[in-house]
Amino acid sequence: MSTSATANETNAAKATRYYLSRPDIEEADVQAVVGVLRSPNLALGPKLDAFEKAFAEYVGRRWAVAVNSGTSGLHLAVRALGIADGDEVITTPFSFVASANCMLYERAVPRFVDIDPVTLNMNTSRIAKAITARTKAILPVHIFGLPCEMDSVMATARKYNLPVIEDACEAIGATYRGRKAGSFGDAAVFAFYPNKQMTTGEGGMLVTDSGEIAEAARSMRNQGRSADGAWLDHVRLGYNYRMDEMSAALGLAQLSRIESILARRAEVASWYAEALSRVEGVRVLAEAGGATRSWFVYVVEVARGTERGAVLARLEAAGVQSRAYFPPIHLQPFYRQKFGYKPGDFPVCEDVAGRTLTLPFYNTLAREDVEEIVGRLAAAL
Repeated sequence: MSTSATANETNAAKATRYYLSRPDIEEADVQAVVGVLRSPNLALGPKLDAFEKAFAEYVGRRWAVAVNSGTSGLHLAVRALGIADGDEVITTPFSFVASANCMLYERAVPRFVDIDPVTLNMNTSRIAKAITARTKAILPVHIFGLPCEMDSVMATARKYNLPVIEDACEAIGATYRGRKAGSFGDAAVFAFYPNKQMTTGEGGMLVTDSGEIAEAARSMRNQGRSADGAWLDHVRLGYNYRMDEMSAALGLAQLSRIESILARRAEVASWYAEALSRVEGVRVLAEAGGATRSWFVYVVEVARGTERGAVLARLEAAGVQSRAYFPPIHLQPFYRQKFGYKPGDFPVCEDVAGRTLTLPFYNTLAREDVEEIVGRLAAAL
């Protein structure tokens, strides 16, 4: 790399004023973690149990199993349902890659269906046509915190006797027709990465009403140990997917104020919507179909024909971090090589993915910050 290129990158980094995301950490969160560090229990202790119970109650499920990431939770859900070699799971190509990778870990195959151009969720009217003799489950993703059309998903699942795994990693606190996201499927998974609504640093949670799924997940996250907790008694293949006590303590503290966190994010989102209404060539995402969004990231669509890459570069130069969100899973190099996907396979997803971008979004943004960011976006456009 040339000296001038390096200098330009350094200057751009110094110029950044508005970062893409920031976790909401208060002093009570810090003290919760410090309290664990002063205790003799750093793993598999009382904070983990308390976090699981509180989270299950919040979502409205019987059991919750804390893990070290949302990806791990999805993997355990797939494995607990017995999905294996050659089985197919219907899902969306417009998501973070983990929602499809979790099937590949068990040598199963994600079978994509295209998305709805308004909600950006899986087009549920296409699910039935995608079902084959090898279909073993449906995995809807509540994209950007907006619940998928779960009435349709569950009706199709019942008709074809298929289990449902909800990827609710971006949707804590979201609701669909009065019920919380994550309360519909045989299992659901949430994630707590630092850019999520609440965080444990790294971490995730599997929730279910099935004692069998909960027991299997709890065993598999802990090296396949037996339910009685015998330390060297391994009854099944397992993994080190445990959540540590520090993360659980942070999660418990964050969960105690989740409603205020979500309300603040909704307020910031409302400021964006108002400011962006004055900008030509931008569509903001809306709620639809009886669903209430839990704001994970703030995504906008630019008009067709807009050079999005140039817009992103101008925003970066103006001190505003932004990213293309999400690239289609089926066009990721690994998926193209393994499955032979090509442009045009899922045209709605590809059109949307080519025009979406995220703007800085976190609780500590002030209204004037949002106005300034939107002004810089308008200039970049």
